[in-house]
Amino acid sequence: MRTFDSDALECLAAIVEEGGFERAAVRLSITQSAVSQRLRALEAQVGTVLLVRSRPVKATSAGRLLIKHAVQMRLLRADLETDLKDLAPSTGAVREDERISIAVNADSIATWALPALDPLVHAGLPLEIITDDQDFTHEWLREGQVLGCVTTLKQALRGCKVQSLGAMQYVAVASAEYAQAHCPQGLTPHNFRSIPFVAFNRKDDLPTEFVSRALNLRRVSLSQRFVPSSEGQVRAVLAGWGASIVPELLVQGLLETGQLVNLAPDMRLPVSLYWHCWNLDSEVIDRLTHALSGAATRLLGAKTK
Repeated sequence: MRTFDSDALECLAAIVEEGGFERAAVRLSITQSAVSQRLRALEAQVGTVLLVRSRPVKATSAGRLLIKHAVQMRLLRADLETDLKDLAPSTGAVREDERISIAVNADSIATWALPALDPLVHAGLPLEIITDDQDFTHEWLREGQVLGCVTTLKQALRGCKVQSLGAMQYVAVASAEYAQAHCPQGLTPHNFRSIPFVAFNRKDDLPTEFVSRALNLRRVSLSQRFVPSSEGQVRAVLAGWGASIVPELLVQGLLETGQLVNLAPDMRLPVSLYWHCWNLDSEVIDRLTHALSGAATRLLGAKTK
């Protein structure tokens, strides 16, 4: 079996994670020339191209396999560090290339996920959270760039295990002033086309799905504005940009004070979430799973397996 130089593997991973050779060099504290040399040596050993020189740089199929291997090696080192902590004091700060990466949707980050991860971060876990739409976070895991993800995908990916986290409840909200001026009767079949909906990005289909279900309509076309931040969506709504479909957990306080109005009080859209992670015997993965599933049980009503 071939063995690969760990520095070369981390170099490949850094190029893709940082989006280019220059930023990878900065992260690894080496010259850009050294980055190129390590990549060429690794490509020569494998016998194929590992990167597509696009903007940003992307890994080929072979490159993705090697990046997954590099991330797994990080996990093994993190497990070893965890095991050694009880035997010897820490020797210093964690290296930048030792990060443990997971992918989490923005709404979970804005509500329940960060408090769940607090103890692990304070215990020294070098965590990196990558954010994406909940319907797409699993692609990061599929490509081997993260060891786990929070996603809407129910079926376990190959080589992974999955655990239910419960469901996020989404509601339609607008500022009290906007609702009074533009939709005093709430969301109706007669006014939804004239209400701008603030969505996360173009991949966000929650507004369309919510309106379709709430009004029992098959086809819905909405006027939309895009703010790629859960908290930013709420601020945009408070500023009178229109309505938005947001997690109830995120706006409970604003609804209670009357700053926001629920435009469809009889409708909540549940979005089931799942934690996928590599099916490996790893203390780090076990701690991440325990932390996320525990918080989900308390706040999302998950039934742990």
